[in-house]
Amino acid sequence: MQQEYVSLQLFYEKMICRILLLIILTSCVSGSFVVNVTQTCYQAEENHNITLEWTFTTKPDRSTRSLSIICCLIARHEHFVLYRVIHGVELSKSQDKTFSGRVQSDKDALREGRIRLQLSRLRTDDSGQYLCEVNTDYRFSSARCRVSVSAQRGRERNREGEGE
Repeated sequence: MQQEYVSLQLFYEKMICRILLLIILTSCVSGSFVVNVTQTCYQAEENHNITLEWTFTTKPDRSTRSLSIICCLIARHEHFVLYRVIHGVELSKSQDKTFSGRVQSDKDALREGRIRLQLSRLRTDDSGQYLCEVNTDYRFSSARCRVSVSAQRGRERNREGEGE
């Protein structure tokens, strides 16, 4: 009888420990971390500029050193990196050469939980789906938007006139 009582007591202690651990783990990951895109679809003409923007939830006591971000274009069954941050440091070397000199980021906005990327001198090849993934030391999330870049209207008219 005494042995059954000890076994039962150990069982309850283990169960209580598991419940407490579950409560602690749940409280650590509570609160959602979400990346949102401010505009889901962009339309622009060749040689114009657009500003892509994503927002993410921030914690006031966190520095940007906990951030890892990758934003890329998914087109023609490939990924083209246009912006990358690892542990709060922008890595321009990982940027795809097609975006070289055409992407500018707003570093002040990053501290406020916003990723603002100005893409200049648009090309029709810039059309596609843009994905932005944000990792922190406590969560991960991503969001997508679509960009459609059309040829300049003047160029289209010239092509139509050439055929006559």
